[in-house]
Amino acid sequence: MLTIEQIPVLSDNYVHLLHDTTTGATAAMDPAVAEAVLEVLKARGWTLTHVLNTHHHWDHTGGNEALKRATGAIVVGAAADADRLPGLDVGVREGDTFALGACTARILAVPGHTRGHIAFWFADAAALFPGDTLFSLGCGRLFEGTPEQMWDSLQRLRRLPDSTKVYCAHEYTLANAKFARTVDPDNPALQRRLAEVERLRQTRRPTLPALLGEEKAANPFLRADSQIMQNTLGLTDPVQVFAEIRRRKDFF
Repeated sequence: MLTIEQIPVLSDNYVHLLHDTTTGATAAMDPAVAEAVLEVLKARGWTLTHVLNTHHHWDHTGGNEALKRATGAIVVGAAADADRLPGLDVGVREGDTFALGACTARILAVPGHTRGHIAFWFADAAALFPGDTLFSLGCGRLFEGTPEQMWDSLQRLRRLPDSTKVYCAHEYTLANAKFARTVDPDNPALQRRLAEVERLRQTRRPTLPALLGEEKAANPFLRADSQIMQNTLGLTDPVQVFAEIRRRKDFF
């Protein structure tokens, strides 16, 4: 029931259009800009009904108000960030649901990158929109949160089914893979993913969505409680392991 269109914008962002084929309801997820979204809507013959924001950063909200003016779309985002989300109409919280026509998303609070960050999980479509909390083979920087918060958020996402498709908001996978290899060099799942990503990027094809089951095996930020990662870094506390991986990535 849910058609998902991926729109590359800026240097490495993706805006996702979500279209419910039953009712025609259509949402733009984290629109950095409006023009590219309006072009795709026109080409597809879709009418925008909602704008969805995972967090307040400009490269996820920059198109909010222009899209709202052009289409009358309802802007949905974290109630906790009501003062930082342009044009917000509906505030949502952990455990709430959001209905896009006949498709329903569960709202997950996943702070760490920002304090009010949320994710949208459409269980029936096996589709997760984690914003900048989770990237393929990476995770977001800790701008407003703590390692404890981010590790907890990543564990929450990790508990979703392996078949979940992860629609990350940035094309960071190749750079993430090169870093991941420095902290988990002998991981065969990571080696396979790196080879796949290199093939895709050679022809400028997207590496996303990623499968969550593969991320659980290859993404070092999701493996901070694994014995291998703990032995490699000489640490036993998963939060400390996560924090050390994040520190190294910040300076990679």
